[in-house]
Amino acid sequence: MTSKTPSPSEQQVREDLAAAYRLIAHFGLDDSIYTHISARVPDTEGQFLINPYGVLFKDITASSLVKIDLAGRILEPSPHDVNPAGFTIHSAVHSARHDAGCVVHTHTVAGVAVSSLDCGLQPCNQWALQFYNRVVYHEFEGIALDLDERARLIADLGPSARAMILRNHGLMTLAPTVAQALILMINLDRACRVQLAIQASGQAVRPVSHEVCERTARQYESGDSNRLPDTPEPNLREWRGLLKHLERPAPSSFRD
Repeated sequence: MTSKTPSPSEQQVREDLAAAYRLIAHFGLDDSIYTHISARVPDTEGQFLINPYGVLFKDITASSLVKIDLAGRILEPSPHDVNPAGFTIHSAVHSARHDAGCVVHTHTVAGVAVSSLDCGLQPCNQWALQFYNRVVYHEFEGIALDLDERARLIADLGPSARAMILRNHGLMTLAPTVAQALILMINLDRACRVQLAIQASGQAVRPVSHEVCERTARQYESGDSNRLPDTPEPNLREWRGLLKHLERPAPSSFRD
């Protein structure tokens, strides 16, 4: 097992993924050394990058990411190993959903709280409507160390969902790019936080019609309000703004 210089496409994914880890920390969506973000290695079959177990998200760099395959083998030398629960969840998604260039999993207070409510995520605010009839659920089975759980997680995720609530556990989003998956997670967590604030008020919720809920979800899916001119990918406008924050002076850069 020898190290080699990443291809330009892999290096870009590494930098995007390291940036996503640091942004999760910046927004307070991390859980010490736990939870994970993974990204498929371009031009490979069944290989993905994930965080080194034991490193805080704010300290992740492009070169510190660990490259593994769907069997859990570390493919290039690294002083770190990989969280077994992270491998279980992310290998399941990458094995079944080839559209998932990136998978984000969090244990935020709001996300865990909503995942523990029997009602789940409610269509009670604009952020939540992005996920209207588009979020799926997976029942809690304990810490994700049993590889047999992967089949059930894949079945619950289905062929097209981009957001999953892991019951009594947390949140997960997936998308073709790191930028899209990260921004989906930021919005999903915000939706959960607003829902909890509304429920804490004890006041009646103003209902939104099915037609408006569906229209709003489709507006989010189009990405038109967040798309740069002459670019096909949504979220680039917001993503570039987020990267500018990370380029400010820091002890180390996510690009390192």
